Amino acid sequence: MSFRRLWSTPKMLGDVTVVTEELKNLYYKRLLPIEKYYYFHHFHSPSYEDADFDNKPMVLVMGQYSTGKTTFIRYLIEQDFLGGRVGPEPTTDCFTALMYGEPEGIIPGNALTMDPKKPFRNLDPFGNSFLNRFQCVQMPNQVLESISIIDTPGILTAAKRKLSRGYDFPAVLRWFAERVDRIIVLFDAHKLEFSDELTRAFGALYGYEDKLRVVLNKADRVDSQQLMRVYGALMWSLGKVFRTPEILRVYIGSFWSEPRQWCDHYQLIEFEEEDLLADIRNLPRNAAVRKLNDLVKRARLVRAHAHIISYLKQEMPTIFCKESKKHNLIYQLPVIFNKIQQQHRVPSGDFPDCTKMQEKLLGQDFSKFKTLKPSLMASLDKLLTTDIANLIPLLQQQEPNKKSLSGVLDGEFLGTFRPEYHRRDPFKELPKDSESTEMDFEEWVVEKYKPKYDEIFYNLSPSEGKLSGTKVKQWMTTTLLPNSVLAHIWRLSDVDGDGMLDNEEFALAVHLIEGKLEGYWLPRELPSHLVPPSKRLSTVSDQSE
Repeated sequence: MSFRRLWSTPKMLGDVTVVTEELKNLYYKRLLPIEKYYYFHHFHSPSYEDADFDNKPMVLVMGQYSTGKTTFIRYLIEQDFLGGRVGPEPTTDCFTALMYGEPEGIIPGNALTMDPKKPFRNLDPFGNSFLNRFQCVQMPNQVLESISIIDTPGILTAAKRKLSRGYDFPAVLRWFAERVDRIIVLFDAHKLEFSDELTRAFGALYGYEDKLRVVLNKADRVDSQQLMRVYGALMWSLGKVFRTPEILRVYIGSFWSEPRQWCDHYQLIEFEEEDLLADIRNLPRNAAVRKLNDLVKRARLVRAHAHIISYLKQEMPTIFCKESKKHNLIYQLPVIFNKIQQQHRVPSGDFPDCTKMQEKLLGQDFSKFKTLKPSLMASLDKLLTTDIANLIPLLQQQEPNKKSLSGVLDGEFLGTFRPEYHRRDPFKELPKDSESTEMDFEEWVVEKYKPKYDEIFYNLSPSEGKLSGTKVKQWMTTTLLPNSVLAHIWRLSDVDGDGMLDNEEFALAVHLIEGKLEGYWLPRELPSHLVPPSKRLSTVSDQSE
């Protein structure tokens, strides 16, 4: 696997603008009128708004408390965020949306639902009890330029299940599940437990299994025999909860930027990490496809809903015994579903959950329902058969021009902490207006450590004064730092971008690794005082060009 940097700058969101605008127009023109006519929003999710089409891909991170959710997010963005706390106790007590923006700050839930540019306006019906526990952290982070991340409260275990949250937690999860692009559920390899609240949370994700990714975290803390047993128990439990013949993909990993413990399955953890990160990196590239898929899914549900409402209206008496007939129809709803399926050839998978539909119908006035309107149904059929099909070639034409988030080896996706977050950081660039002299500023801080670094360099048998990426990678991996962190160190060290390291570049790489092992954060770009002396002239000339 090469360490060479991918120099291209991804511009994913602009590539899908055309398709997104077409989807938006189709929704407002063809689907929204039918939703209003048949009271779709009284039974199912609220109508879409512009922000639902224009927003960046979102990743929902959930799991029981102390499974590493907040640490996983910090691992992705390599930056602390306001309100993010890590600990063995339930530290995250609210939903936190991490989004790109300046200046950095926190937007409370009630204010957030008033912002038409944010896709959260339809959370207002959950009330103050939820909105007081919902916030948006706005921050200038490179990863958040392309995706948004939703951190969730830890799901309570059996011992804490009697505690009340004050709002419908599964309903909120389902609201987010409908709108996000990926749902990541974390489990702790040390304490695998399926509580009642976790089971209800999985029930809220029913119908969105295609977005779900399960992570067995902290896998480096158990031996291979224990991991095998925990993995088997997790797969068995997931099979009981979802009741599907298809088995969910479970990723085994240890997602944080600190050195991992050495174990027999260390290489497996690295491979699994790369697979999961590749899946997340491709979200911006597949954003338009996901929005199209969700619109089609919604349109099919609207079609089934329209037939249900029309059937109930036709069966209602004109004057007498309305209430008794209403309750009889609600009781017979499973039979009505079968009749509609046979008469109108509506697939059974398009129908809503029968039990939940019955609960919703109890509070409705059937006399206000309306029968099928041919013009509206024809418009809906045209959307599903023709309009959506016409967008597929447009997606295929744009596919070669799309670029996903930068790869793990580039280090751009995982990134590093921004310079202003460096504390006691030897990598932080010295301010040019400080009292230090110009000579001090030009001094290479790695020079005094170079003799011991050169000893490692020459023991690796360089060829023509340089080490290949393969040799450097073999030595780097002995530090047990994650590949993503080592890749970023490689990018910073390979100053001339030739895919090899000379003795100065290698000394810089070792210096960065030692600093990381001591707990310091890496810079996003190489500060001038860390640039090797022999590379400073070429670096200045490259910047001037």
